[in-house]
Amino acid sequence: MNDPTSGSFEPGTETPEQKADRVAEARRKRRANQTTRNLIGSLVASLGIVLFLVLVVVRPDPVPLEIDHLAAAAEAEASLGTDVVAPIVPPTWQANRAELGGSAGVDEWAIGFITADDTFLAVLQGFTDESTWLRDALRDPGEGETVTIAGRDWQYYDRRGVDGIGLREVALVTRTADSTVVLYGTASNDDLELLATAVAAELPAD
Repeated sequence: MNDPTSGSFEPGTETPEQKADRVAEARRKRRANQTTRNLIGSLVASLGIVLFLVLVVVRPDPVPLEIDHLAAAAEAEASLGTDVVAPIVPPTWQANRAELGGSAGVDEWAIGFITADDTFLAVLQGFTDESTWLRDALRDPGEGETVTIAGRDWQYYDRRGVDGIGLREVALVTRTADSTVVLYGTASNDDLELLATAVAAELPAD
C-alpha cells in the first residue's frame, strides 16, 4: 500500500509496469501452452488418419475361399446314393461353390468355377427330366441350338446382352438317364466347351 508520508510504494507492492509485464508474460505462456496443445491435437489426428488408411484403405484383398469340389462330390454321392458330375478342370480355375440343394422337390448338385479370365461357369445337375425344372434353372431360355461336343449332343443357348438372366449368358444342356446337366455362365465359348468336354468325360455314353 502507499506510504502517505513518503509518496513511495511499500516493499512488495506491484508497480503498474510490473503488472503490465506480469500480464504480458501470462499471456505469452497461455499462447505457448495453446500452441503445444494444438500441435499435439494435430499429431493425434494425423496418426488417426494414417491408422485408418492402413486398416481400411490399404489392406490387402481377401484371399478367395478354396473349395475342393471333388471331395464335396464324394460326399454328395454318399448322400444321394448316385453319381454326380465332378469335372476335372484346369488348375488355373477355382471352385467357389460345391453343394447339394433342391428346387421344387428336385435334388440338385451345383458347382461354381472362377476361370483364369475371372469369368464364371457353373455346373448344375438336376435329378429330373422335367422341362419345367430346366426353364426355371435357365430363366426360360427358349429354343436352343443342337451342337455336338465330346461325342454328346447339347442344346446351346447364347443370350449375351439379354436383361434379367443374371449369370446365365451362355449355357449348354445335356441329359442322362436320370438327370439333366446344365452348364452356364459368363465365360467365353472356348471355356464353356472346355467345361463341357470335362463334364462329358464324367457321363455315361449316349
